[in-house]
Amino acid sequence: MADIAKIVAQADTQFEGSLECLFELLRIESISTDPAYSGGCRKAAGWLVDELNGLGFSASVRDTPGHPMVVGHYAPETVAPDAPHVLFYGHYDVQPVDPLELWQTPPFEPRIEGADGDRRIVARGAADDKGQLMTFVEAARAWRDVEGGLPCRVTILFEGEEESGSKSLVPFLQANADELKADIALVCDTNMWNAETPAITTRLRGMVLDEVIVTGPAMDLHSGLYGGPAHNPIHILSAVIASLHDAQGRVRVPHFYDGVADLPEETARQWRALDMNESDFLGAIGQSSAGGETAHSVLEKIWSRPTCEVNGIIGGYTGEGTKTVIASKASAKFSFRLVGAQDPVAIRENFRAFVKAQMPEGCGVEFIDHEGSGAVEIPEDNALLGRAATALEDEFGKAPVMMGCGGSIPVVGHFRETLGMDSLLIGFGLNDDRIHSPNEKYDTSSYRHGIRSWARILGAFAGEA
Repeated sequence: MADIAKIVAQADTQFEGSLECLFELLRIESISTDPAYSGGCRKAAGWLVDELNGLGFSASVRDTPGHPMVVGHYAPETVAPDAPHVLFYGHYDVQPVDPLELWQTPPFEPRIEGADGDRRIVARGAADDKGQLMTFVEAARAWRDVEGGLPCRVTILFEGEEESGSKSLVPFLQANADELKADIALVCDTNMWNAETPAITTRLRGMVLDEVIVTGPAMDLHSGLYGGPAHNPIHILSAVIASLHDAQGRVRVPHFYDGVADLPEETARQWRALDMNESDFLGAIGQSSAGGETAHSVLEKIWSRPTCEVNGIIGGYTGEGTKTVIASKASAKFSFRLVGAQDPVAIRENFRAFVKAQMPEGCGVEFIDHEGSGAVEIPEDNALLGRAATALEDEFGKAPVMMGCGGSIPVVGHFRETLGMDSLLIGFGLNDDRIHSPNEKYDTSSYRHGIRSWARILGAFAGEA
């Protein structure tokens, strides 16, 4: 039986070295969206391969049409046959640094800011996602130094295009499915509830995007000559938009709520107990009251309820001054966040039928296809989720929050669709980490807790805790 306390103590002993190791990776300029940094992306991939091979993995750089993947395997004979096989995913690419003038120090020259007890690593990629992925690498180092190796089979997949659309990811998963399949995927690109409270993200909303173009007259018209009898596409589109929600904030598209289940009472009770101040949350964005479904809390609206939003409207004259015109067409962009078992195809079809039914005779409507994906929910009775939750409670002294995520993390859906496996989303970021912004940071306490937590989680998976 492995000595988990000794492994965690080793993680603390080597922590300053873990910081320097992270700093080496942070110094590599791996901006994936800019071709000028393709060499930096390849350098980061090579650096990670060297680190993994030094820890006993069999790792290599895998070329793609874009930036390379890093794949590593750890499967020694000493691992118990009933121990799970886990796939750990992270990304080594980072966002551009613009606007550069807002950085207090150069973005690829990492530094420690603050005093003991409140130290922060400041650099591009510190939290998103180099610091997060290195928590797992450093946990593996602690296991190797104390026990000689890891307690379960591990496959590593580090991507180099997450910040630029992951164009190579799905083809790579499809081409290498047999090699990458595991019992569970571990995704580290998420946050804790707060600095003292860990979290496992179990709900990710899906997405449907659609664009509507309403056409009326054959040409733009003089509003004095035709105003009144001529159909105005802006009026028509505005009426459609106004009809999308009822007085209680519910979406009126037929069958929209098919597949939306009530929130389990145990989960609802946990969410109600969180220190979520709705007034503060809304006040930070200049709002004094909440929109959306009146029957649900702000957290429920973000984490477990579907939405229909209008993201942009275009039509008519929008320049300086006035122009008395009836536009020949108007358009709007819509997004739907999905939950539970909502079907993206059915949502799109029902929305379009809802719009078409409101078109006056002689007017037309076109639609422009955009992406769509279903929601992902991890069953909270998943055995490995339970073991991870216990390990996090051992580390933090309190049970993790089973959080939702208002946005989408596409790789989780890809793992389910292509590799047939669920994911545990366990990260150690904080809401104030300024990811994608100047002066991105990652608290040293987040980094330390992350290393120690993964060390405990690996042990728990293998029945060592």
